[in-house]
Amino acid sequence: MNRLHGLYAITDNILMPDDPTLLSQVHAAILGGARVIQYRDKTSETEKRYRQACLLNELCRKHQRTFLINDDVQLAQQCGAHGVHIGQKDSPIEEARQALGRSAIIGVTCHDQLSLATKAALACADYVAFGAFYPSKTKPDAKPAPLSLLTEAKSILSCPIVAIGGITVDNASQTITAGADMIAVVHSLFAAESITQQAEAFALAFNWNE
Repeated sequence: MNRLHGLYAITDNILMPDDPTLLSQVHAAILGGARVIQYRDKTSETEKRYRQACLLNELCRKHQRTFLINDDVQLAQQCGAHGVHIGQKDSPIEEARQALGRSAIIGVTCHDQLSLATKAALACADYVAFGAFYPSKTKPDAKPAPLSLLTEAKSILSCPIVAIGGITVDNASQTITAGADMIAVVHSLFAAESITQQAEAFALAFNWNE
C-alpha cells in the first residue's frame, strides 16, 4: 500500500472534544479507507495533546496507517508518530528532519504557490500540500487556489501532492483528476452522519481515477 496516496483525514478538536470521540471517529475513518491521519489541535493543553497523540499513534500503527502531527515536531518525536506536517511559519524542513530522522515523513503547506512547493521539494519534503481549492469551513480566509495548480505541480514535482480546502465527495474526483495524490478532509468527513461510509465514498473517488 502506498503510504502517501488516498484519503488524508485531519482531526478537529471541536468535532472531537474528548478521547473516546476522537478515537472512535478516527477508527471509523480508518475502517472506511483513510490512509493518512493527521492530529491537529492548536488549543488544548500540552498534557492532553500528548495523551491523544499517543493514543492515535497506537491506533494507526495497529491498522498500518500513517500518523502525522500538525506543526509540532517535538510532539511528533515524543509520541512516535511517522512524521509531521509543517506550515510556512513553523520549523524549517531541515530542523524537522534532524529531529525526527531520515525515515520520518515531512509534509509542507504551500498554499497556492508553486514556488513554495519547489523549494520544499528541494529540501526533501516527502509531500507538499496546496489549497484551499474550495470554500473551507476550517480555514474560511484561505486564499483560493485553482485546480490547474495541481496539474502544473504534477508535471514538475516528483513528490506526492495533497489537495486541501473544502473538498467533498462531490468534488473529490475532479480534484484527483487534476493531479492530487491525496485529498485532505476535515468537516466533510468527521461531520458526516456515517464517517465510515463517507470515507468509503472518498476512497472510491480514487478508484474511479485509476
